[in-house]
Amino acid sequence: MQEDGIRRRDVLRSVGVFATALAAGNAVIFGPDNAWAMAPTSLDPHVAQTLMVMAYDLFPHERLGSEYYANVVVLLDKEAKGDAAVRALLTDGVAKLDAAHDMPWAELSEGQRVAVLKSIETTDFFTTMRTKTIGALYGNPLVYQMFGYGGPSVEYGGYINRGFDDIGWLPKT
Repeated sequence: MQEDGIRRRDVLRSVGVFATALAAGNAVIFGPDNAWAMAPTSLDPHVAQTLMVMAYDLFPHERLGSEYYANVVVLLDKEAKGDAAVRALLTDGVAKLDAAHDMPWAELSEGQRVAVLKSIETTDFFTTMRTKTIGALYGNPLVYQMFGYGGPSVEYGGYINRGFDDIGWLPKT
């Protein structure tokens, strides 16, 4: 039932997310459509938001929603919680990104952000972000479906008997 343009389900979801974040005692970063939120426990919200933008800039896919990139940050946040060196690497890396133009890096134009990323390609921070983003983004079974990948098949005996020759885009000969 919808009354005054607000659905009960949306209100309950929003209240649930907000209450969970308050209970955790952390800042909450909401998605653009308020359908998801992340509450970093180890990383500063600015650092978390910047890392999410960086993950997108490294591997931009318009068909993927920002929640998939937020998942990368959630995994990094968990790692940073258990390892002070990782937390320092991510925090210092974001500080260097912000220092490149004396303003928050995430607020720069896409071209400026990419130029800054190219200037740090050889750093441990960049390598860590690239590696972790690849693993978290392309290792996500929900992302598999978006790209038409059926997932690993070793547990099913390999691809020979499971779609090896199911190519629909080649002409039949």
